[in-house]
Amino acid sequence: MAANFWASSHCKKLLDSDEVGHVLPADQERGLTAEDVKLIKIYLSSYIKNLAGHLKVRQRVVATAIAYFRRIYTRKSFTEFDPRLVAPTCLYLASKAEESTVAAKLLVFYMKKIPPEDKGFRYEIKDVLEMEMRLLEALDYYLVIYHPYRPLIQLLQDAGLSDIIVTVWSIVNDSYRTDLILMHPPFMIALACIYIGSVIKDKETRTWFEELRVDMNVIKNIAMEILDFYENYRNIPEERLNAAMAKLPQSYVNAVGD
Repeated sequence: MAANFWASSHCKKLLDSDEVGHVLPADQERGLTAEDVKLIKIYLSSYIKNLAGHLKVRQRVVATAIAYFRRIYTRKSFTEFDPRLVAPTCLYLASKAEESTVAAKLLVFYMKKIPPEDKGFRYEIKDVLEMEMRLLEALDYYLVIYHPYRPLIQLLQDAGLSDIIVTVWSIVNDSYRTDLILMHPPFMIALACIYIGSVIKDKETRTWFEELRVDMNVIKNIAMEILDFYENYRNIPEERLNAAMAKLPQSYVNAVGD
């Protein structure tokens, strides 16, 4: 594992907005738009969190799984890799990477229950294990993810804002409903969440931010991305989500195996 973020594969693989926001040709052919892709990512990120709650794994595992999931779809299309299998497999892989291993049998048990009305999630253990190998290859076997949580605690202490940690921690969790973890260093995401939290809690932080000498334009852009999620995507109308999911293949002949 890299000694710090700046020497890590995570840092070296940071992407720009065009790289995470584009729709791959195979998905375009099925009529998937950038908005559809965004909705599917948000829905499956929430699914990972829901599944993890039943499996009782740490928040860090959830965050790592979502980072894997979002990184996969900068390289692979939804047409090629069924997100309803990729999402739980990312959680399974993340549980190993974060040393909180979940039994494949238990994972599949809850996959079949959440949500019970969607048969697209009814894969078996062999499917998860085979997809795990494909995901490892797609990720180039780089599994170390740095998250905003550790710098968040340090920065809040430095700013004398430890009393708003619950609010800001929740905002960091919500940042994983976006692609921010793929684009920005974790400490910058943490700062943007502190910026939002300080406004919500009416805390004066202008002097502190000035002393940090960070690019406030970047901080504000990150904050705007999170606020856009709150305003437009926190509660997605079912009909919008269903319309996007309906564009996925009904059958993934090549979802697993070669």
